[in-house]
Amino acid sequence: MLQQAFNGLVGGAFYALLALGLAVIFGMLGVVNFAHGAFYMLGAFGAFVALDSFGLNFWLALALVPVLLGAAGVALERLFIRRLAPLDPLYNFLFTFGLALILQDLVKRSYGVQSQPYPRPSELGGSIDLGLFTYPAYQVFVLAVSAVVCGAVWVVLTRTRVGMIVRAATERPELTRALGIDVGRWVTPVFGFGIALAGFAGVLAAPMRAVNPLMGADLIITVFAVVVIGGLGSVFGSVAAGFAVGLASALGNLYAPALSQTLVFILMAAVLLWRPAGLFGREEAFR
Repeated sequence: MLQQAFNGLVGGAFYALLALGLAVIFGMLGVVNFAHGAFYMLGAFGAFVALDSFGLNFWLALALVPVLLGAAGVALERLFIRRLAPLDPLYNFLFTFGLALILQDLVKRSYGVQSQPYPRPSELGGSIDLGLFTYPAYQVFVLAVSAVVCGAVWVVLTRTRVGMIVRAATERPELTRALGIDVGRWVTPVFGFGIALAGFAGVLAAPMRAVNPLMGADLIITVFAVVVIGGLGSVFGSVAAGFAVGLASALGNLYAPALSQTLVFILMAAVLLWRPAGLFGREEAFR
């Protein structure tokens, strides 16, 4: 059970990173970024291409690919998202949905639908003795670095002036504008940061999950459910719900395998019946 719980926390690490990016983008822009899963996929393929075509190892890919995807996110926001923002939110949803399909098809055209192999870094190829059981070193690294990244983002958002402005604009944009803060100047960097987080998660996923064009599409629906459970626009709620859903899914797979694929949606329905705003969302926004 402990080993399965650890598996769940590792899976929840990916949910947490992706949900964190979705939460800040939705809170700041009000945009449901359906292309988030596609950028996660591009992160994994970016690591594969960096190794296959340029000989760059995992560590260099982990540093470079999220930065490049974040820059692409900045350009995307300036060229398209910003122009559609004054219109009905459905337009940006449809745009990001279409963008996800285009990105998937472009990758399929270049690499096909077969999964591409990506080796684990040699430094993390063994196992670590955790006392009651041994566990692959790379999975321990994924859990640790994800927790550090989420914790670092939380410290920045709660302990720095810039972070507090971004958090306020993410969780209460109307009130932040009423206080005279220019929310618009933070929109572009926050969108780029959210995309960079998706790319970072994709690079982490490359050595342990199948690198294929559909890997983001298979994950994004569950990540949306995680964001809803945590509370739309809630940074802390998204991270907490990500790890909790990963843990619940793993334990559900152990004790109730018939419900393992639908457990997250059962949890989402239960949470929405109890708290329509999500576990950490603002109730007043839904009254």
